[in-house]
Amino acid sequence: MQSTHSAKPSSPRPLAVVTGASSGIGEAFARKLAPTHDLLLVARRRDRLDAVASEVAAAHGTRAEVLVADLTLETDVAGVGKRIRADPNLELLVNNAGFGVDGLFWEGALSSNDRMHRLHILATLSLCHAALGNLVPRNRGAIVNVASVAAFVRGIGTGSYGATKSWMTAFTEGLHLDLRSIKSKVIVQALCPGFTYTEFHDAMGVHRDKRAPRSFWLSADSVVAASLAGLRSGRLFVVPDWKYKLVTAILTKLPTRLRVAFELSRTR
Repeated sequence: MQSTHSAKPSSPRPLAVVTGASSGIGEAFARKLAPTHDLLLVARRRDRLDAVASEVAAAHGTRAEVLVADLTLETDVAGVGKRIRADPNLELLVNNAGFGVDGLFWEGALSSNDRMHRLHILATLSLCHAALGNLVPRNRGAIVNVASVAAFVRGIGTGSYGATKSWMTAFTEGLHLDLRSIKSKVIVQALCPGFTYTEFHDAMGVHRDKRAPRSFWLSADSVVAASLAGLRSGRLFVVPDWKYKLVTAILTKLPTRLRVAFELSRTR
């Protein structure tokens, strides 16, 4: 299920593929990249994708393709991967699609956790493989894997989510080492935002005020700006905002016993 939006015929520009592009950080990536890139926007909701694609096409003359896919399904992942691997203008893949599961692990549905792991891990694995098979021979381009501060800071009720994001950061670092070992110019980045104003917490049914003070909430635009700045400088890990840089720097240096004690103290 694919459609193309274009305000006027134009020669192809570098292609950016954004998953989870119908809202939040993915939508912000689409808007930021539209002035300089053609777009392949991937998500489940066609109406939201069409709206974003039409807007950026009208504003920037962007050729914006919409590809409706559920990346928890192996067949849909394979279809997106085939499209990514074959495009001669591919320059950037943003693996942004994701959702969270909240609550004590054994009390939640196993099916929800299974879908989350398929999306964050297996889809990322497959799409990175497809993109690198395209980019490495041409010795150009980049991949952004949208992880989270939760990759470094464990939380009660979010252990499964944090584990998927820890995998994403470790995987991205491994890809970085592989690429540097052959002196490739392809860049990979693990983007690790903290709490961000998107539909993410609404979908989980979680009240934002119970998660963090307002000063800790970031805008999707600022997260994307930090990511793109990091790409320009070739940074492997990007943690937007000084507060989250400080939090991750401190907590990741604590011994496990103290880190666990700190998290448990927040529930009392």
